[in-house]
Amino acid sequence: MYSERISVFDIFKIGVGPSSSHTLGPWRAAQRFIDSVFEESQDFVIRHLTVDLYGSLAKTGKGHGTDLAAILGMAGHDPVTIKTELINDYIETIEREKRLCVRGEQWVDFDPQHNIIFHFDESLPAHPNGIIFNAVGDDGKLISGIYYSIGGGFVKKEGESAEEKGSEIVLPYPIDYARDLIQWYRESSMSISDIVMENEKQWRPEAEVRSGLLNIWRVMYECIFRGCHTGGILPGGLNVKRRAEVINKNLLGDADKYEDYNSWRSRIREKAVRSNFNYILDWISCFALAVNEENAAFGRVVTSPTNGSAGVIPAVIQYYLTFICDGCEEDAVVKFLLTAGEVGSIFKKGATISAAMGGCQAEIGVSSAMAAAGLTEVCGGSAEQCLMAAEIAMEHHLGMTCDPIAGLVQVPCIERNAMGAIKAITASQLAMQGSPELAKVSLDNVIKTMWETALDMNTKYKETSEGGLALNIPISLSEC
Repeated sequence: MYSERISVFDIFKIGVGPSSSHTLGPWRAAQRFIDSVFEESQDFVIRHLTVDLYGSLAKTGKGHGTDLAAILGMAGHDPVTIKTELINDYIETIEREKRLCVRGEQWVDFDPQHNIIFHFDESLPAHPNGIIFNAVGDDGKLISGIYYSIGGGFVKKEGESAEEKGSEIVLPYPIDYARDLIQWYRESSMSISDIVMENEKQWRPEAEVRSGLLNIWRVMYECIFRGCHTGGILPGGLNVKRRAEVINKNLLGDADKYEDYNSWRSRIREKAVRSNFNYILDWISCFALAVNEENAAFGRVVTSPTNGSAGVIPAVIQYYLTFICDGCEEDAVVKFLLTAGEVGSIFKKGATISAAMGGCQAEIGVSSAMAAAGLTEVCGGSAEQCLMAAEIAMEHHLGMTCDPIAGLVQVPCIERNAMGAIKAITASQLAMQGSPELAKVSLDNVIKTMWETALDMNTKYKETSEGGLALNIPISLSEC
């Protein structure tokens, strides 16, 4: 039996792209390390700082902005509140002046070219995403910290218990497997979202849960809107052109007239009445592309459950609210995110949400399963149908490799979000028309299979850019 107690707010995290494991995780690790230095000694004066990146963090760190995340974290910036439009300015200043202000308190000589070391041929033992921070004080004292970015923005310090923060929480409906969720559903006659809400209330009042989830959705839809109205070339050197803006303009024809989200969405709904299925399908892809183009450009996104898969759930929610929902939108968003978040936590406990551990099935596959369950919940499906939808979605992502070209979260990552969203909708439709009692594969079965597949998968297909498309379309990081 697992002992992890994970809130939906652990699964859905507001932050900065392009990667939850390679950007957000190292960022949080840097913050934790600096905090630990000053907790150990309030008078500690840092004279020298180094950051050592290992395994996947080294191999794809440049493309994922791992070095930039570590710098920003040590400098005291927070991924939730940082002004994303100023990130380049912050980094350029540090690179030019070769110093940074640790936590906004101490100036330290720091040259990113020399003080951040990429160990391309070494890995730390506990996880492929390893990072070591070293701080040397005035008196020569060395303080070190070893951290692992274990996926979805979760960070574990060397020597910490495997149990996640929050395991001391006693939940009325403890859930470790999908079968637990079914058990509580049958015993309580409550929906999945109601069960999860009762658990969430052990962390915070219901009003805070609702407002927090609606804020998560606000960040998501603002990201969709921003992505649909921003053109240009994505950073990194692959010269990938942003497409969501073009699709948006083509579908609406007069998109430049809509300067806020609500009027824009109303126009989409108005045109949908006179349009066909292809129009709706185009919009689903557009919503997903918009988010992950923002993600690739170091924009504000919601890790759901990772940044590389951040577009799937927003696209499916936007699809539901725009083309299906008829009133009670806030309730629908809350129910969707509660259900999706619980499914994500079950995957994290039983398998992984780290592409460095499990390939892209752990990112796009899990996000598609989460979205499928959430959509089924708000469409009136039973708990069995919600979990059947999640199973169908994951079943058709099993074995998906992670092979980002040049280590950038762009090709094939961005398009995969559109495909994951469409698969989620299809999985939900199949489950709503299906008979869960006749299903041959349960969600627990497919999670077990996913983990076994992850263990069997060759390392070169696990976010190392050493196989697949990343190898067959060779573009060196020096070119980028």
